[in-house]
Amino acid sequence: MSRNPKTEQPGPLEPDRTAPGTLARYGLIYAALWKNSVMRETMFKGNFLLWILVEVLWFGLQLCFIGVLYLHTDHIGTWTKWQVIMLIGTSHFIQQMFQAFFLVNCTNLSELIRTGKFDFLLLLPINTRFVVSLRQVDLGAFVNAASALGVIGYAARQMHFVPGPVQVLVFFGLCLGGILVHYSLMFLLASISFWTVRAQGIVWGYYNLFQIARLPDEAFHGLFKAFFTFALPMLLVSNVPVRVLTNKCDEPGPVLLLLGMSGLCFLLSELGWRVSLRRYTSASS
Repeated sequence: MSRNPKTEQPGPLEPDRTAPGTLARYGLIYAALWKNSVMRETMFKGNFLLWILVEVLWFGLQLCFIGVLYLHTDHIGTWTKWQVIMLIGTSHFIQQMFQAFFLVNCTNLSELIRTGKFDFLLLLPINTRFVVSLRQVDLGAFVNAASALGVIGYAARQMHFVPGPVQVLVFFGLCLGGILVHYSLMFLLASISFWTVRAQGIVWGYYNLFQIARLPDEAFHGLFKAFFTFALPMLLVSNVPVRVLTNKCDEPGPVLLLLGMSGLCFLLSELGWRVSLRRYTSASS
């Protein structure tokens, strides 16, 4: 009798060749998470629009501050007014992209542990860090990220500067490295929740340090600059991409340092996550 591959079920030791691959499976799961996020945002349209307005006003205030500052000086180190505005736009873009994908999820980890909902995530047949990190998407942050790109483009126009396609690609690649730095360090701090149950104060405290990334690295010296370059690499996150985009980076050292620190931060966050999971017992025990 001939075998019908469309109806025959795989044996207990035979892989199901009709099942989607790992990447396709996770892609479908992430698409479902996006769908839930869209539904959530449409239920609270007022809140969605209000947060966009708040972020735009805050972004505008920072740009106004730089405008006032440069009424009294022409340079901060070697940074001109429009280069600093491009730096602020880049920092805002990186922050908003991080916020779109990771911020809410990192801050909610302690609540998942406190309420016992983390137990249900552990039972899911997928990587736990994946679902913890990407459960929700902040759609409003994409709008704010787009406004940041508009400011970057306007600043480049004011400088009569047109970057090449390679510079643009490297710029966005380094922005991804900056997002990875923010995500890794905040996720590592959120993992403290396995010991303290509540860690929102620590997580939001790190979020406030994002403001340092908006400032030119040449404005800092000594131990402060060393700490926020090698311990908490805030000064690398935005400065390095802008230096590459505006031809202010004459050597590969800063680029390699940002890429190395982003990889190191991710490895540290993964180590902290695994140690924290071994510490976790469950809400009911």
